Amino acid sequence: MIIFGKQVCLHALKEHESAIKTVYIAKKGILPQNLFEHFREKIKFLEDKWAQSMSKGGNHQGILIDIEPLAQSSLATLKQENFIVVLDGLTDTGNIGAIVRSAYALGVDGIIATGVKSLNLASIIRTSSGALMEMPFLIIPNSLDVLNELKQVGFTIYGASMEGTRVESCPFSNKKVLVLGSEGKGISKRAISKIDEMISIGMKHKFDSLNVSAAAAILIHRMENAV
Repeated sequence: MIIFGKQVCLHALKEHESAIKTVYIAKKGILPQNLFEHFREKIKFLEDKWAQSMSKGGNHQGILIDIEPLAQSSLATLKQENFIVVLDGLTDTGNIGAIVRSAYALGVDGIIATGVKSLNLASIIRTSSGALMEMPFLIIPNSLDVLNELKQVGFTIYGASMEGTRVESCPFSNKKVLVLGSEGKGISKRAISKIDEMISIGMKHKFDSLNVSAAAAILIHRMENAV
């Protein structure tokens, strides 16, 4: 799996040495000297045109890394945690990456992507600034199955909705799940059937809604710090 961009690559080199297969450098001086010396045997230099090809036109910033495929977590492991985020039908890797980054920073224990069969994990690693490499994450296509299993082990399911209870007014269970739907379709009917309570963010001015990743950060923070 190829990742690229200075920030995410430096994170991988510092925190996930065992996953590094090859470091591709297209810009002199991109690596601090200590990392350059440490990974010298795995470094290959290449021209910018090849770096552009490997990054498929993305902003590689002069460095790309071939890393081992990301190992997904398991539902059995996540059932033992307290705060899970379920993404219901989200496909935009920019939004998902931003959610992963906020979720990891704010204390979420794991993320489950549902309603999809696969995702570009390399892209999500990049857009999350490497947070996906730290956050327990798995893909399970059927949202109904996931929510059923989480409810069976004591989780309360909360769904993000503009028509829900204000998040600051809602008491939250210790074991909780936040379900986020896609910006276009919202939470699917299948998932809604398993949600215990819808929650919302109060708006000071008339406006349709927030971007899903911005809404996720606000809701996660309020849910994690609810008294």
